[in-house]
Amino acid sequence: MATQDVLGSIVQFSKLDQLLNLCRANSLWPMTFGLACCAIEMMATGASRFDLARFGAEVFRPSPRQSDVMIVSGTINKKIAPAVQTLYDQMPEPKWVIAMGNCAISGGPFAYEGQYGIVEGVDKLFPVDVFVPGCPPRPEALIEGILKLEEKLTGKRRWPRVDPIPLPGPAAARARAAASASSEPQALHTPDAPSGEASAEPSPDTAPAAEVKP
Repeated sequence: MATQDVLGSIVQFSKLDQLLNLCRANSLWPMTFGLACCAIEMMATGASRFDLARFGAEVFRPSPRQSDVMIVSGTINKKIAPAVQTLYDQMPEPKWVIAMGNCAISGGPFAYEGQYGIVEGVDKLFPVDVFVPGCPPRPEALIEGILKLEEKLTGKRRWPRVDPIPLPGPAAARARAAASASSEPQALHTPDAPSGEASAEPSPDTAPAAEVKP
C-alpha cells in the first residue's frame, strides 16, 4: 500500500472518531448509582426542574454494561471500594468518570490524619475525567460537569460561558466593601453626601465617618 493511501486512511479514521465522539457527547448514559447524600442532588438533576434530558444524559441505566458514565456521588469507604471497582470494570469502553462532591474527590470531612475507613478520592481507584466540588454540589454544578465532559469529548463548548450575575442588595454591598478594603481605606457614606458618592468629611450632625482598614 502506498504511503498516501496509508495517510488517507488515517485521516478518514480521524473524521470518524470525531463523529463518534459527537454522538457520544450528546447521548451520555450514566449509571444508576449513588453512594451518599450527593446522590440526592444527582436525582434532582435528572428530574423535571433541571431537565438533564436537554443534554441527552437523562437515560440512567440499571446496569454497568449499558452505561458509559459513572457519577461517583458520595463517600467511598474501604469496604465498598471493591464493589465500586467491580462496577467500573464491568462498564464497556469508552467510559468516563465524574467525581461529584468533596467526599468523592478527596474524602471530604472524613479525611483526617489517622482515619482508617475512607478512600480519600475515587481517583485512587481508577481515572477521573471531571471533578465537581461541593458539599453537596448543586444540580447546576453537576450539569456544568456534564457539559465539561462533553467539551472534553468534542473539543467544543455546547454553550458559551457567561459571567455570573452580580448579587443585588446587602450581600453585593458587603462583597464590594470587602473587595475594596483590600486595596485602600475608604470612608463610609454619610447622610450629607450626594447619592452614589462617599464623603471623607464628617457631618457636624453625625458621628465621624468610619474607615475600613486594609
